[in-house]
Amino acid sequence: MASVARITTISSRSDESFEDAVRRGIERASETLRGIEGAWVKDHVVNIKDGSIVSWQVNLEVTFVLDDGGQ
Repeated sequence: MASVARITTISSRSDESFEDAVRRGIERASETLRGIEGAWVKDHVVNIKDGSIVSWQVNLEVTFVLDDGGQ
């Protein structure tokens, strides 16, 4: 059986860690997208204020299989 997938880019931020930012991004994407099969962390950035890290941000490329329309 063949399938076709789509890739969409999302950005997610956490006050705790990169891992938490990734987890939150995937959890949120799962509320909207069906058939998520994987994600690639494309970029990761720390946000700094007064010399301290205040948040961790990731840009994710999320891969999901397109619905076959019930066929």
